Amino acid sequence: QVQLVESGGGLVQAGGPLRLSCAASGRTFSSYARGWFRQAPGKERGFVAAISRNGGTTYYADSVKDRFTIYRDNAKNTVYLQMNSLKPEDTAVYYCAANRWGVPGKARSEYHYWGQGTQVTVSS
Repeated sequence: QVQLVESGGGLVQAGGPLRLSCAASGRTFSSYARGWFRQAPGKERGFVAAISRNGGTTYYADSVKDRFTIYRDNAKNTVYLQMNSLKPEDTAVYYCAANRWGVPGKARSEYHYWGQGTQVTVSS
């Protein structure tokens, strides 16, 4: 059974860092593009970052560019989201996703597998 499991969420003060991890199991995801999305209370789930299967191409939402970094370790079947200079508006449930076509996309519809989410709360 294919599973994506996020970890690393928690409570952090504004300006601080946090690193999220998303481990995949059930199959090898090295050929899949991977992405991170987030959903704040009362809002739709939105794109945060995506990375191609070999890590050579990355995309970011404008709101996180220059603060967040997505990277992957295919040997560990894991993708990471390093979040720096966190702001209260970054508070959300963060979801990782996998896209079997290997091309990183910004739309939820482009992803075939999803994790259960991890809560990130940034206090001011």
